[in-house]
Amino acid sequence: MTQHNRRAAIIINPAKPVDIDVRGLMAKHCANNGWDEPIWIETTKEDPGVGQAKEALRQGADIVIAAGGDGTVRCVAEVLSGTATPMGLLPLGTGNLLARNLGMDVTDVEGAMTGALAGEDRKIDVVRAVRSDPDKAQHFLVMAGMGYDASIMADTNEDLKDKVGWLAYVDAGIRNLPGKPVKASIVIDGKSVVHRRVRSVMVGNCGKVQGGLEIFPDAKVDDGVLDVVVLAPRGKLGWFSVVAGMIGKGRGKDTSVEYFQGKSVEITFEHPDDYQLDGDHEGDSKHVLMTMLPGALTVRMNAPAAGTPAT
Repeated sequence: MTQHNRRAAIIINPAKPVDIDVRGLMAKHCANNGWDEPIWIETTKEDPGVGQAKEALRQGADIVIAAGGDGTVRCVAEVLSGTATPMGLLPLGTGNLLARNLGMDVTDVEGAMTGALAGEDRKIDVVRAVRSDPDKAQHFLVMAGMGYDASIMADTNEDLKDKVGWLAYVDAGIRNLPGKPVKASIVIDGKSVVHRRVRSVMVGNCGKVQGGLEIFPDAKVDDGVLDVVVLAPRGKLGWFSVVAGMIGKGRGKDTSVEYFQGKSVEITFEHPDDYQLDGDHEGDSKHVLMTMLPGALTVRMNAPAAGTPAT
């Protein structure tokens, strides 16, 4: 009777440029750890990972490894959330924000491979986001937003991103600074907290975003709480107040930046505006309901290196 060895499925984004033999190295690590030959499934523009992750589960994968950027990771997590199958991370993108927030060394690809096969299991929170236009549920792991931050994602030059990484977001951010605020209504845990004009509403599950900027200073990926920040600059110098408010973590009286926490957040804009999930522009939206799913996803990885505690 033949013994069934464990088998990993790797969901890989073929568009991500890599200068190493990912397939050869992964096969070697599987063999060294007593795993069978891995299953390889490529993402496409039409399906960036959801269908592939479902196929991996159908094939009986013992772990599903997302090899790509935050978009690939988000799609794989959407399928694995609520299941007993763990997700591994093989960071190949520009941001790799979940990996960074978990304390991974995103430059150590072989370390990530080892961690996915033989590391520790850790449960993290996932956020479910449902829009009314169209009405479909999606999940995210790092952050989502409506307004200015999503406009940055929509307007980021992909060629520039490949050349200079996260600095491409700075370029898009500067170009999108001029813009009109939109009337917004924000309800957290059933209680109305904001009803005024804003430029951006961001909802976070992790603290750090591009360039190591800490937008949600109190966010932890396993605290069961959503962190919300509202940006509402006023006048010509309004963005300076926003920066000062973020540095001061919103503790001043200026309402240019306000922070909230809760288990659910419902955002309604007067008219549709840009919408993003984990850095992927998802078109326009005027309404979304986001709900915390505590500990819904199991991630397998090496323990964070000393001095880089996971948030």
